[in-house]
Amino acid sequence: MSRRSAGTLTLPWTPASPRPPKRVAMDHTLLGITVILALIGLVMVFSASAVVAGNRFHDQGFFLKRQLIWLTCGLVLLHLVARIDYIWWKRLAIPLLGLMGLLLVMVLVPSLGVVANGARRWLRLGPISIQPAELTKLIAVIYLAAYLAKKEDRITNFGSGLVPPLLVIGVLGGLVLLERDLGTVVVMGSVAISLLFLGGARLSHLVSLGLCAVPVVLVLVLGSKYRRDRLMTFLSPWKDASDTGFQITQSFLAFGSGGPFGVGLGEGKQKLFFLPEAHTDFVLALVGEELGLVGTGAIILLFAVFVVRGFQVAARARMPFGRYLGMGITLLIGGQALINASVVTGLVPNKGLTLPFVSYGGSSLVTCMVGVGILLNISRDRQTGREESGRSGRGGSGHR
Repeated sequence: MSRRSAGTLTLPWTPASPRPPKRVAMDHTLLGITVILALIGLVMVFSASAVVAGNRFHDQGFFLKRQLIWLTCGLVLLHLVARIDYIWWKRLAIPLLGLMGLLLVMVLVPSLGVVANGARRWLRLGPISIQPAELTKLIAVIYLAAYLAKKEDRITNFGSGLVPPLLVIGVLGGLVLLERDLGTVVVMGSVAISLLFLGGARLSHLVSLGLCAVPVVLVLVLGSKYRRDRLMTFLSPWKDASDTGFQITQSFLAFGSGGPFGVGLGEGKQKLFFLPEAHTDFVLALVGEELGLVGTGAIILLFAVFVVRGFQVAARARMPFGRYLGMGITLLIGGQALINASVVTGLVPNKGLTLPFVSYGGSSLVTCMVGVGILLNISRDRQTGREESGRSGRGGSGHR
């Protein structure tokens, strides 16, 4: 006999049977929240845009069809990215950073960049337009995660540790700022500072840099008429409610008329040419009107659970790069959702930012879906890493 045993002992000459690899499932809670928010977005985009689309394009489903196409592309990319080992993003960080820089420069070229609503932010690719600044936020997170994973022991040093990544983010932010997109710069800068702090940067260094940045921000805001008007509107929205304060006051009216349970899905009145950008930046105001405090609270709760789950995935990642990347993506999506909610409720000046997964916008939706795909791949590494760590303690390395 080729196989022998004595009780529960395996004899020395018994060939070891290979242990079949265990398939590790991705984080279904994270995926479920993403899909639910995206489906809510489809419903609210149609509700918010049907009248405007019918009047402007003679097709009530004009924006819905495009959002559905973008969502399909986003889900396909999410599925593909979730199957790509996230360590590849570390290797591609610098090339992707260069590509984003090139695309941002191309946007500024008059013959290439597309101007809409007074801002040059889009590139036309055949029948579609893309907004490179949206993807730049994700690429910046990938770069910062790769930098921290490589230089985390030097991040406490101001000159050689903290300044280099801030210079890179500053260059990207400067290019985005030339597109008149201060909101994206604010999000990118906030995520960068938060991620560097979580990576071990000294709080005193970050506070000093923040104080130095205050005069620059004041010059950018007060030196631009439209930004100055936004600030004045934020400070006194009802002073000129028929002009500069029109959008935010209409948002207030939408929330106020919604009450606890809303006026009913599809029954909102502010979308009838009262609330500008009801299907994009201010879609949450329409949620407040039609679904009330309950509907708005449910969406905020979904984002809160997403953030908690994202940080849990990041904290359990096996490699430092996975931890920083997971935290960065979670901060990016959660932070943008927080800023958007603050804008539509009048807590901060208007930044022109979409609500992730919910607002109309192909570039934003696809970028967020790719980010979630990376998070899902990190969640698979979490459970595999624990098993490998246990085996490595008995005589093997758990590193790839």
